[in-house]
Amino acid sequence: MALGGSRPRGRRAAGGWAPCAALALGWALGWALGAEPPHRCRPDAALLPPPLRRLGGPALLRAAVPRLRGGWSPCQLYRYTPGTPGTPRPNGTGPCTRGWHYALPAAGLRANLVTQWDLVCASRWKVPLEQTTHLLGWTLGSVTAGLACDRFGRRPTFLLSLALAVPVGLAVALAMNFLMVLVARLLFGAALAGAFLALYVARLELCEPPHRLGVTMVAGFFWIAGELLLPGLALLCRDWRVLQGAVTMILALLAACWWCPALLLESARWLLATQQLERARKTLQALAEDNWPQDSLLTELEALSEGSPQPRYHAVCEIFSTRVIWKNGVILGFAAFIGSGIRHCFTRNLAPHLPHFFSSYLVLVGTEVAACLFVCLTAERFGRRAILLLCTVLTGISSLLLLALTQYLLELIVLTLSVVGTAASHAVTMLSIFFASEVLPTVVRGAGLGLVVGASFVGKAAAPITAIPNSRGFFLHHVVFASFAILAVLSIMLLPESQGRNLPQSLQDGENQRRPPLFRRPPCEDHLPLLASHGIPHDYSRLAASTKRMLGSLDTPHEM
Repeated sequence: MALGGSRPRGRRAAGGWAPCAALALGWALGWALGAEPPHRCRPDAALLPPPLRRLGGPALLRAAVPRLRGGWSPCQLYRYTPGTPGTPRPNGTGPCTRGWHYALPAAGLRANLVTQWDLVCASRWKVPLEQTTHLLGWTLGSVTAGLACDRFGRRPTFLLSLALAVPVGLAVALAMNFLMVLVARLLFGAALAGAFLALYVARLELCEPPHRLGVTMVAGFFWIAGELLLPGLALLCRDWRVLQGAVTMILALLAACWWCPALLLESARWLLATQQLERARKTLQALAEDNWPQDSLLTELEALSEGSPQPRYHAVCEIFSTRVIWKNGVILGFAAFIGSGIRHCFTRNLAPHLPHFFSSYLVLVGTEVAACLFVCLTAERFGRRAILLLCTVLTGISSLLLLALTQYLLELIVLTLSVVGTAASHAVTMLSIFFASEVLPTVVRGAGLGLVVGASFVGKAAAPITAIPNSRGFFLHHVVFASFAILAVLSIMLLPESQGRNLPQSLQDGENQRRPPLFRRPPCEDHLPLLASHGIPHDYSRLAASTKRMLGSLDTPHEM
C-alpha cells in the first residue's frame, strides 16, 4: 500500500512546488525590465560651432561629449560660446538634447523599460518609482489574498489570482506609455502575490510536522530555479515586451492546468476548522481514493455533516483582540520587515565589484541558495526560534560592522561581511514567514500570514527609494534598519517554538502557545496529515472530534 500511495503523494507534492518556478519568473522580471545599460548622450551638431559641425565619428564624439574617468559622460554635452575667434573651446556643459546611445544588450535584452522611455539622467527616478510600485502591489496582493484565503478558501484564491495575472501581464507587455506600465505592474505584482500566498498556505496545511520545513524549503529551491531561468529566457526573447509575454503565457498555461481538482485540493484542515464538514468529507474522500485506506473518520464526518452546521469564518480583526497571536504576528512581521529592508544595505557594497547584471544577479541568487540550505539543515534540528535568532544576530552584527568600520576594514572583509549579511537577512525573511505560518491558527492563517508577507515587501519597497538620484537616504536607511535588527533580536526571545507541534486550529489553540526555554528541544507531538505512508492521519480524527464538541456546545443553548 505504501508503494501504491507514493505516486499520488508525489503528484500532490509536485503540485505545491512546480508553480513556484513560474511565480518566481514573474517576480524576477523587474530585475531585467529596469536594468540600466551604460549610456552616453548623442552628439548634437546644433550645439557645436560651425568649424566643428563637419566632424564625424570619434572626432565628433570628443568635441560634443565630455570625457570622464572610465568612459563618456552619461548625461552632459559640451556647450560653446558662439562667435569665439580661434580654436573653439567648450565653456561649460548642459543636459542631453538628442537622446542617448545605449550599450546593449542590458540583462540580455536589446530593449527594456529604461531604453524604451529613456529613464536615465533627469528621468532616472522613474525606475525606483516603478520598482517601489511593483513591490507595493505585492504588499496589496498579500494582504488581500490573505483575507480571501480565510473567507473563500485556499484553492479559489490561488486560481483567481492566477487568472487575474494573465490579462494584467498582457497589459504590461502592451503598455503604450510609462503610466500604463506603472498601473499594470502594480496589479501584476498583486496577482502574483495572491497566488504565492494561497499556494504557500495550502501546501503547508497538507504536511505533517516533520515534513513541513522540508516541503517548504523544496518549494524555495523551485523558486530559485525559476529565478535562474530568467537570464536564459531574457537572452532568448531579446525584447522586454516579448519577455513579459512569455512569462505571462507560462502563467496562463499553469492556470489552465490547475483547473484540474486533482492537482490542488482545498485544505481539509481549513474546512474542518471553519465547520464546512460536507466539503471536508468530499476532500478527505478524494484523498482516501489516492490509495489511502478509509477509516472511521469519514463515517464520523458524515454523521457530523447531517446536522448541516453553518460555516464559521473569522475576520482578521479578531487577531487584534488576542494577546499571544497578536504578539507573535507583530514580532514575526517586524522580523520579516527587517530582513527584507536591510538586505539592500549589504547588496550595495557588492555592486561596485559586480558591474555586470548577470554576475550581480547570480551572486544574489547564490546567497538565497545558501540561506535555504542553512535553514533546511538547522531549523529542524535546533528549532525555528533559535535559528531565527542566530540569523538575526548575524544580520545585525554584519550591518553594524559595515556601518561603523567600512572605511577601516580590508576590502575582502567588507565583501565577506556583505555576503554573510545578504544570506543571513534572506534567511531571516524566509524563516519569519515560515515560522508565522506555523504559529498562526488555521482560522486566520491566511490573513495573518498575508500581513507578515506584506510587511516583508514593505521592507523591500524601502530599498529602491534610496536609489533615487541625489537622495541622501541610504545612510539613514542603514542606521534605522541596523537599529531595528538589534530590537528584533530581543523580541524574538518572546516567541514560542513550533518545531514538531500541531498547527493551531482555533484562536484558543493559538492563545495557548507558550514560550519554552531557548536551548531545550521541544518534544515532537505527532505525525500529521497527508504525506504519511499509511492511512488518513489520526490528527484529522482529532479535528473531527473537536468539531463535534464545538457543534455540541453550540447546540446546548437551544436545548435549554
